[in-house]
Amino acid sequence: MSKLSTGRHAATAAIAIAASALALGITSTATPRAQEPPTFGALPAHVESPADNPTTPEKVALGRLLFWDPILSGSLDIACATCHHPDFGYTDGRDLPIGTGGRGVGPKRIFPGGTAPLVKRNSQTILNVAFNGIDRDGHDDPAAAPMFWDARAHGLEAQALVPIESFEEMRGLRVPEGRGVSEAVRRVSRVKEYQSLFARAFGGSAAVTAENLARAIAAFERTLITTDAPFDRYMRGDHTALTDVQVQGMKSFESHGCTQCHNGPMLSDYKFHVLGVSDNPKLGAWDPGVDHRFAFRTPTLRNLRYTGPYMHSGLLGSVLEVIGFYRIAGTGNGFVHFDAPTLFNGRLLLASPVARDQVDPLVRQLIVIQRIDDVADFLESLNGTFDRTIPARVPSRLRPGGA
Repeated sequence: MSKLSTGRHAATAAIAIAASALALGITSTATPRAQEPPTFGALPAHVESPADNPTTPEKVALGRLLFWDPILSGSLDIACATCHHPDFGYTDGRDLPIGTGGRGVGPKRIFPGGTAPLVKRNSQTILNVAFNGIDRDGHDDPAAAPMFWDARAHGLEAQALVPIESFEEMRGLRVPEGRGVSEAVRRVSRVKEYQSLFARAFGGSAAVTAENLARAIAAFERTLITTDAPFDRYMRGDHTALTDVQVQGMKSFESHGCTQCHNGPMLSDYKFHVLGVSDNPKLGAWDPGVDHRFAFRTPTLRNLRYTGPYMHSGLLGSVLEVIGFYRIAGTGNGFVHFDAPTLFNGRLLLASPVARDQVDPLVRQLIVIQRIDDVADFLESLNGTFDRTIPARVPSRLRPGGA
């Protein structure tokens, strides 16, 4: 379990108590109110690992190679890095990903065979995914961290194997259903360099297993963090790290209700919310989300500069469009009222099956943001620097990153 510094806790507590006193008009001799959890916080400087997978340099080095090696895919043409590429903030820069069978990278990726079997949801960034699930006080449990838009996997170790088994993502037509991971392990185990690397990282003569493959990829992904963004420096006490406009934008972000869902160090409550966002017409069908309620997990707001387009359907192309969506959603004039296909900023949006009274009350209670640019400037302070290294080669001798 990780925790933010006690110094910041003390400062937050003092501010919260002082603000409560001013708001209520109480004196210093009155009984203090219970401390409210902090709205925001800096990311911890240290990343926690599960007890059964402590991070080591050997695991990280192996995981990096596996992350970039197409040997994990059924057709040997796509790697984890294809949809999580550093050039696009460890996403793919597309509305919906093109998995196995595609060619190219990022928004220019195509499917030469015609209509692609698209992955149905926007590729989320894995920057700071090591902190998924962290609460307002800085506590996190890496084994229980929610993954994917619907949190169908918990912990990076569990998440790492899901795309390898997915038909649209990495398994493809050449490997039977249910055998994506086992076949990937078989292929990896036949490469002598991988045999040596797995033995060095995990020990033993039969170290190439599905469990260890997932552990190595997870160990690498836990190194992809941006813990020194201007926002983090500001929250640690450097009040020169944000501009006056960014500070005003942060206050506006909070006062208009955005922090009801976007709070804590990752600016996410990691809960499921029904927003009424249109689905992508490329799918040809509705995405029912969690429990068929059209609910999706709140994403982080960190590193938005690099990780667009946004929302589970990938239909909002800029930060200003996202702010604009919430600006109208809170007034009752948002996408939830579309009863026919509608153009929005040049994009075709499907009619939404979500009725107004089904939209999360937190969205309906939002106060219309008047100074959008200020909030956008605040969100800019959440961008950090990150590792963009691409290995020159991988043990399979395939092209790093795939076709």
